[in-house]
Amino acid sequence: MLTVLLWLILLVLCWPLALLALVLWPIVWLLTLPFRLVGIAMEGVFGLLRALLFLPARVLGGRL
Repeated sequence: MLTVLLWLILLVLCWPLALLALVLWPIVWLLTLPFRLVGIAMEGVFGLLRALLFLPARVLGGRL
């Protein structure tokens, strides 16, 4: 909701810039999509490594 309000303020103050932002936003979103997917994959890899490292403590009854 805050994003829409900020965009409306930009539309009132500088409408060409607001329209340019509206047109370019899907392109920027598509360009950043691979980086977000890599981030999600790396988070999964680090979660797996953490689970493997803490497995002996969990088996021996450690509290984590």
